[in-house]
Amino acid sequence: MYRALLRHDPAYEGVFWLGVRTTGIFCRPTCRARTPNRENIEYFGAPTEALHAGYRPCRKCRPLDNGRKPPPMVEKLLVAVEQEPGRRYRDAELTEMGIDPSTARRQFKRYCGMTFQAYHRARRMGLALLDIRKGKSVIDSQLDQGFESGSGFREAFTRLVGTTPSRAQDVAVLHAKWLETPLGAMLALADDRGLHLLDFVDRRGLERALAMLQRRLRARVLPGEHRYLTQIERELGEYFAGTRQVFETPVALTGSAFQTTVWKALQAIPAGTTCSYAELAGRIGQPKAVRAVGRANGDNRLSIVVPCHRVIGADGALTGYGGGLARKQKLLDLERAAMGSETTFCSGVRTDSRDGLAKSRL
Repeated sequence: MYRALLRHDPAYEGVFWLGVRTTGIFCRPTCRARTPNRENIEYFGAPTEALHAGYRPCRKCRPLDNGRKPPPMVEKLLVAVEQEPGRRYRDAELTEMGIDPSTARRQFKRYCGMTFQAYHRARRMGLALLDIRKGKSVIDSQLDQGFESGSGFREAFTRLVGTTPSRAQDVAVLHAKWLETPLGAMLALADDRGLHLLDFVDRRGLERALAMLQRRLRARVLPGEHRYLTQIERELGEYFAGTRQVFETPVALTGSAFQTTVWKALQAIPAGTTCSYAELAGRIGQPKAVRAVGRANGDNRLSIVVPCHRVIGADGALTGYGGGLARKQKLLDLERAAMGSETTFCSGVRTDSRDGLAKSRL
């Protein structure tokens, strides 16, 4: 846990909190305040435990927030874009709104992974693409999105969408949304077929997964709203609150026939239970394909909804999980608590039912 603190590792977000004895403050493991000395730290499994121990919440990392809320400036800009997506937001316009442009760029990039201007440009192009596909003329879409120059509009459109506005009917779109959860930020992609991706943004290989989806589906990923993104955001909130065990958002499984079979078998594992890779291979009628099942499990890009975290080693040990073993243990603990199950021991990591704190014996 101290190594995670030194790295500000987002994989431990929501897994533990730390109290600093010298200041009386408790923080998230990702807090950017000065790292305290190891001997001055006390670890907790929930914010309430830190409060009961006499610590007060850090004003910098806001450990009582359910998930990481966007800074007020970022939230204001996101709302402004949705209210007037065609408006131009140059530095002068931001200043008129009482927003310092350099601060906006820095905060927006830290929260959303891109600058505000990049986000706004992608959002405008996404809306233009949808308008054109609905029958609106290219010139009308150009003017609606605030482009005075036709050549500038075509150049920006082609760069982001991958084709000219006149060929927009041939382009499929995967709508993307950044979702905050108690275990860290997740990225969700959806279209009318369902949810294509739901994964933690710090997961290794996420960029490759995005490229693969775009290539296989011949689609472009653009920020935007979609009914399935709204639905999964609501259902995730209920899941982490312990009031939902089954997800109803439609999913679109993009993979080989074997991978799809494995992923459907994962969906059949009830919340609060686990199975081994060998058991999963047996369930799909291929008992000798244990390694292939493990690879398919690792290729799953619909975290939590297709619950690959419920698969463990034959000896009951936690095994590889793209989101990190700490998250895997936390998800299993969350589900067992919601189902009223007993605490279990996995891979030398013990979850104490008294305080929910993961304590490593390794």
